[in-house]
Amino acid sequence: MNRLYSVAEIRAIEHAAAAVLPDGALMQRAGQSGANAALDMLPFSTNHARVLVLAGPGNNGGDALEAAAHLAHAGASVTILHYPPTAEPSAERATALQRAQVSDAVFADVTDGDAAGAADGTTGSAGALVAGTDWNLVVDGLFGIGLKRPLNGAMRSLVEAVNQLTCQVLALDVPSGLDADTGAVVGPDGVAVRATHTITFIGDKPGLHTCEGRDYAGLVDVSRLEIDAALFPPASMHVNDVKLFSRHLRPRQHSSHKGSYGNVAVIGGAPGMAGAPLLASRAALHSGAGRVYALFVGEPLPCDAGQPELMCRGAVDFDLETAVLVIGPGLGASSAAAALLARAIACDGALLADADALNLIAATPTLREALAGRKHPALLTPHPLEAARLLECSVGEVQADRVLAARKLAASLNAVVVLKGSGTVIAAPTGAVVINTTGNPALATAGTGDVLAGLCGGLMAQGWPQWEAALGAVWLHGMAADVLVADGAGPIGLTAGELIPAIRVALNRMVQHHGR
Repeated sequence: MNRLYSVAEIRAIEHAAAAVLPDGALMQRAGQSGANAALDMLPFSTNHARVLVLAGPGNNGGDALEAAAHLAHAGASVTILHYPPTAEPSAERATALQRAQVSDAVFADVTDGDAAGAADGTTGSAGALVAGTDWNLVVDGLFGIGLKRPLNGAMRSLVEAVNQLTCQVLALDVPSGLDADTGAVVGPDGVAVRATHTITFIGDKPGLHTCEGRDYAGLVDVSRLEIDAALFPPASMHVNDVKLFSRHLRPRQHSSHKGSYGNVAVIGGAPGMAGAPLLASRAALHSGAGRVYALFVGEPLPCDAGQPELMCRGAVDFDLETAVLVIGPGLGASSAAAALLARAIACDGALLADADALNLIAATPTLREALAGRKHPALLTPHPLEAARLLECSVGEVQADRVLAARKLAASLNAVVVLKGSGTVIAAPTGAVVINTTGNPALATAGTGDVLAGLCGGLMAQGWPQWEAALGAVWLHGMAADVLVADGAGPIGLTAGELIPAIRVALNRMVQHHGR
């Protein structure tokens, strides 16, 4: 399982490793790992491949200088754009600079100023160098995990020039300008290197997989730098993986029946919003629930003509204790909706709250208190705006640190929280976090959240605990979108309903491969 570590944890591991290794060993290993990753991205013959290495003033720049020396030794035509530190460099960085200077790499003669950036913000000679050469590869070693302020002046212009290139870009440790903890670009109007690949050192970082991280980091590989596994603490964050929920992927017994796979009741469908609960109900049915009820706040539909297996009922008279409850899709904000939500929260069984249910909880202290006081934690599936309402903050604050926002919600509401978005964050009340890496922009369309809610409900009806149901549903939901896009059905114009049969196929294939 791919563990994720915060910057503070990475620093502690690095410090412990440096204490037992020869001076400079970690930087040398990082440089070699970076060079190996770069060589894998270059043409079969590296002779005369044009590589631009950006070496910043800190130790990330030292990693880049080490990598440059290795690339030059391998036969690449290496140009180094070097930004020396304004203070005394670390001993290992000074050694790395010496290695690069005695190699065949060429140091570019630029006049853009130091790493703090020129005040006028002009592109200058560095930008001209970047734009004026047909590079095969750019290696970004400007700034690593320690960057705290936005790039400006000459550095901003340099990054903008790199982002205009069509060649591949390899970031060392983290794309310069990206926060390794949060995945947000540093600064309210900041810029970051848009890499096609990232080789990250010591351990994987959450910011490479959520918020803007997936757009800027590209394909991520991890080099542990041969650090002793005993120096790594237990991880509280992981990348989502089938291994985390595979124990629930069980083949069906021949002697089973519809009662073996549980009931789901989707509560919503206020006037004018019947589509949302129908999408959720169809997803629950196609993910394996034995029986699915679509319960309507107002007058129920006579049936779902597109899915007549669903049972359409009025919500008021339904016994909510007899099913896994998915409440919120198209629920509305009426007093009747709030009363149904209060009833649902008071039930003892599995409960998922989404969409309008979350907005009602955010606006009603008694509902919030009842939710937090449930014996069995609920499953909540907010998008960033709904999370912001629950946390009484702005969407910008949620997106600035998605992991922290999800953890706060999970702890304060005693719930498993699925904070949707690029790199969906799943958080437990214990503080455990999983970041999902399946999915793509095809999911940015109305109704996909309803499908996810119904999928979660379908898995819970079949006996999956809330935590594993959340992990499995988010993974399957994203994988279905990935398969559809790979087959040419998106990302533009993919509809939520198209996900449902793709989810069914993906689930059955997973049971075939992983089921016991």
